[in-house]
Amino acid sequence: MNKVPLTKRGAEQLREELHELKSVKRPVVIQAIADARAHGDLKENAEYHAAKEQQGFIEGRIQEIEGKLSNAQIIDVTELNAGGKIVFGTTVDLIDEESGDEVTYQIVGEDEADIKKSLISVGAPLARAMIGKQEGDIVEVQLPNGVKEFEIVGVRYI
Repeated sequence: MNKVPLTKRGAEQLREELHELKSVKRPVVIQAIADARAHGDLKENAEYHAAKEQQGFIEGRIQEIEGKLSNAQIIDVTELNAGGKIVFGTTVDLIDEESGDEVTYQIVGEDEADIKKSLISVGAPLARAMIGKQEGDIVEVQLPNGVKEFEIVGVRYI
């Protein structure tokens, strides 16, 4: 299986979620199943079926997270020496050439991406267009509403 790039922060978030699933949610659902079993006939017991379904989701997510962490390539952005080039984990300040608006994004792994927090996936068109560029370069990216140009005004490894 291919290595999955994760920032140090992203790996820590996955570890926290895994801990929560194993130590809190799994025991709760196991108890809910036991309680539902105590009510008798399981064929028509909605609580039992709901708890079993929830258990399936929890176990699936645990396996997914464990798989990702075992194949993770954890990158500490603060230790990168990329010579000013944009790489995975870089925080980039951009100016929209058309509107003049300034935006900031950090390039992260797919699991970490959250546009509301200005975290874009390394596989996103804008991120792919920025990789390898540096401050002062112009980036052209094909978006659903056409080609958009951005000027790179800042590159930070934070």
